[in-house]
Amino acid sequence: MNQKYSTYIALALTAALLTGCSTFGGGGASKKVDTRYVARDVNTLYNAAKERMDKQQYDIAAALFDEVERQHPYSPWARRAQLMSAFSYYMGTKYNESIQASRRFLSIHPGNKDAAYAYYLIGISYYEQISDVTHDQKITEQALAALGEVQRRYPGTRYAADAVLKVDLVNAHLAGKEMEIGRFYQRRSLWLASVLRFREVVDKYDTTTHTPEALFRLTEGYLAMGVPAEAKKAAGVLAANYPGSEWYERAYKLMQKHAPTA
Repeated sequence: MNQKYSTYIALALTAALLTGCSTFGGGGASKKVDTRYVARDVNTLYNAAKERMDKQQYDIAAALFDEVERQHPYSPWARRAQLMSAFSYYMGTKYNESIQASRRFLSIHPGNKDAAYAYYLIGISYYEQISDVTHDQKITEQALAALGEVQRRYPGTRYAADAVLKVDLVNAHLAGKEMEIGRFYQRRSLWLASVLRFREVVDKYDTTTHTPEALFRLTEGYLAMGVPAEAKKAAGVLAANYPGSEWYERAYKLMQKHAPTA
């Protein structure tokens, strides 16, 4: 099961609970229903929103769920409509709107049993906006913080379990960004600047697949800077933890060539 699909399942399960336990009567909304302010009873509005969501008309669904809250703020369905609005925005890839709607729900209902769902929506809405490592990673940092919040607040839940998987992927992404910058500095013989980036990967993202290369690049950098003792330390860590890797073989040859007695 891929990450996108597992995320959808986690969201859809709660969304089904929020809509499926409705006791509203049938009828629903007509095909001509729109989101202009027209006073409607809560049953009609909520069913119209649900019908639009079922048809994957997510923008309209979100607007109609918002209308439930605006027109019937004290209805027991207003709280559910707030979350369903956030979910609809997420499904329609309106991630910033989903974040705003989720945060609004949390500001009004901070201790509600569905708060975990709102925190999770915030985290994955940031997560879905992560760009490749050639771009600024502010969103990536926000995703990491939001997903970490889910883990801290709701350990043992299905939301936390999925957040753990995504945090690992986010850390790998951030490590990849550090590697890209480090290699950029290396190509320009800016050895100290490159070493600082590779050291960041080893210190902060040591569980990612980028660590063996980072240790090799540190070996390269320290040798270029004329610090063979530090190069030996980096190569030693590489030998101890990744003895069969390509990066260890390259580090070993490099040390034998440039600092055989280090």
